[in-house]
Amino acid sequence: MSVYEYTVNNAKGEPVSLSAYKGKVLVIVNTASQCGLTPQYEGLQALYEQFAPQGLEILGFPCNQFAEQEPGTNEDIQSFCKLNYGVTFPIFAKVDVRGETAIPLFRYLSDSAPVEAPEGEAQDNDPKWNFTKFVIDREGQVAARFEPRETPAAMEAALAELLK
Repeated sequence: MSVYEYTVNNAKGEPVSLSAYKGKVLVIVNTASQCGLTPQYEGLQALYEQFAPQGLEILGFPCNQFAEQEPGTNEDIQSFCKLNYGVTFPIFAKVDVRGETAIPLFRYLSDSAPVEAPEGEAQDNDPKWNFTKFVIDREGQVAARFEPRETPAAMEAALAELLK
């Protein structure tokens, strides 16, 4: 399995096969416009500008599952990202990323990059909040996972290594 086997919808609701990104290093991130972590868009855009020439793509997936912090329409989200953070990387249609309603891509990502459960708690690999970041290598495999409070800059060394 790899991320290339999944199809997602772009902001217009049109299907996009992730096989279109074969050979690229990807950051797949669940996003929200009304979250305390929303300024991470700025850091994601900076990484995109820095590494896109070497083959980086960042794919944003808005999600309203965490305290309803992404209530807008797909059109509203696109506009917000461009106007407030100058985002030029793709922002896809709003999705669910955890639980029974999670899209298959995020179920695959979560299962491929487990997190250690605190002692005595059940294992739950789903994203815990907005801005969970999955780094995908050029073969479509999950190479790293960065939790919401880890800034986009924390991914820089991992991305540089994968983009060599």
